[in-house]
Amino acid sequence: MGLVTQTSTPPAGAWKRSPAASPSAAGATAVEPRGKAARSWISRPDEAFTVEALRARLIGAGTTWRDYPPSLRLWFVLVPVLTAVIGGLLRFIRLEVPHKLVFDETYYVKDAYSYLISGYERSWPDKANDSFNTGNPDVLLNTPEYVVHPPVGKWMIAAGMWLFGPENPFGWRFAAALTGTLTVLLVSLIALKLFRSLPLAGAAGLLLAVDGHHLVMSRTSLLDIFLTFWILAAFGALLMDRDDGRRRLAARLARSAAANGGQPSAGALLSGPWLGVRWWRVAAGVCMGLAVGTKWSGLFFLAGFGILTVLWDLNGRRVAGIRGWISGGVIRDGIPAFLGMVPVAGIVYSATWTGWFLSDNAYFRHWAESNPSAEWGWLPDSVRSLVHYHLEAYKFHQGLSAEHPYQASAWSWLVMGRPTSFFYESPPQGTPGCDVEKCTSAILSVGNPLIWWSAAISLVVLLFWWAGRRDWRAGAVLAGVAAGYLPWFMYPERTMFYFYAVSFEPFLVLALVYCLGLVLGRASDPPWRRRSGLYLVVLFLVAALLLSAFFYPIWTAEVIPYVDWKVRMWMPSWI
Repeated sequence: MGLVTQTSTPPAGAWKRSPAASPSAAGATAVEPRGKAARSWISRPDEAFTVEALRARLIGAGTTWRDYPPSLRLWFVLVPVLTAVIGGLLRFIRLEVPHKLVFDETYYVKDAYSYLISGYERSWPDKANDSFNTGNPDVLLNTPEYVVHPPVGKWMIAAGMWLFGPENPFGWRFAAALTGTLTVLLVSLIALKLFRSLPLAGAAGLLLAVDGHHLVMSRTSLLDIFLTFWILAAFGALLMDRDDGRRRLAARLARSAAANGGQPSAGALLSGPWLGVRWWRVAAGVCMGLAVGTKWSGLFFLAGFGILTVLWDLNGRRVAGIRGWISGGVIRDGIPAFLGMVPVAGIVYSATWTGWFLSDNAYFRHWAESNPSAEWGWLPDSVRSLVHYHLEAYKFHQGLSAEHPYQASAWSWLVMGRPTSFFYESPPQGTPGCDVEKCTSAILSVGNPLIWWSAAISLVVLLFWWAGRRDWRAGAVLAGVAAGYLPWFMYPERTMFYFYAVSFEPFLVLALVYCLGLVLGRASDPPWRRRSGLYLVVLFLVAALLLSAFFYPIWTAEVIPYVDWKVRMWMPSWI
């Protein structure tokens, strides 16, 4: 497999290192192709602006898959795919259990069925769940239903129902299970991109695959798993854009230098070149539009990722040697970044309401016609009606403070202080799987304690590595956690639930894997240090797998003795 390691900032006095461990890639995990010659940290002025030198400073050399032997390239595909297969097996096996709507499936599954039939949400009669559970969903009323979440997640649930039928739980939950599986694949690919390490990529995918919180959210049709997927897809697109933008910067500066005797002109170095249309950034805008179209909390990620990608570009111009890197980056990168993401996300978000626009009876569809406005009358009635819909939904979210037995303050999420119970039954003795007097079948959205508590500690480590070692990867992971977690502290009175944390859970896993890379050590470390690090990482992964196997019954509604369920309630607040 070759050398696979996580390297830290080069020690003082280390004047020669491989290109993959250049100062610009401080803390990067390097898979170094054999035969690469050492490169001096100091270059002659006429050598500093060649394509090779610029790429080495900006992204490190030997970072594309073509630089590795064919056998290693195959592993770049196999490792993420294998972790996704493990995640898929855990999510699809017994997906139809329980054979009834659980927790908030009562809203989103029925809304999705309404989309299949009408393209918008319709009301349901009393005891509609009983009819739905028996395989008879066709009891819709003709009146529209007022809902407060956008359509994307419900359309994705509807797609699974269209493929496998709305009469069975497998059809209700297929889209969630598939999306959760693809999220496992994405987090493994992103870890490979961030750390350039196959073991760490495999660890990232495996940890997310076996974690109970993500598993429960992938096996029930709530909106949050779809939000997580689109957020992670946007982050991956921005990682691709980071390298693509730096390659463009290197190529254009090198051309300018070649035309000017080996160094760019003073004008070229004043603000740097424009880098053209950044298609990966546009792709991120599309994904963010779909994320916001699933839940409005995606807006925080849109803002956070937008700032993050501009900071990456500013630093790229600084490292390349551009004197006016701040002003040049803001004008030539910041403005295009805004135009490439925010309007694109807005267009995509608006398009997700197509079913509402095409309908004639959707909620608030004709509000504007009954409420003329002298100030805003120039807007089409449909647009004004949709704006009113959004204002009303915003008021609802702002005023959501009803008591709920499983509400959980954001302060408690990282330690899993109050996980959400999705399902609980006490089957009588004699039912399949129950051979004792008292049994339990439950779905509790609690994470694997070893993974979650270790990830919480890892965030502190990343803060030090970001602030002290200036490792951009640590900053990127922290940005993902911050965008998904910190905004909830602005609404202390709002009713919140622990399962909201699934939106930033992949970034918690990446933080944990970052620290596992530190435990593995560097390629330059002595063999005993490398072996010790490897043994510790393997021990951690094995312990996480065993703990997931222990908690698996209460994640998937297996029928177990009540005493066995009680043993798994590690904290009184879990009950």
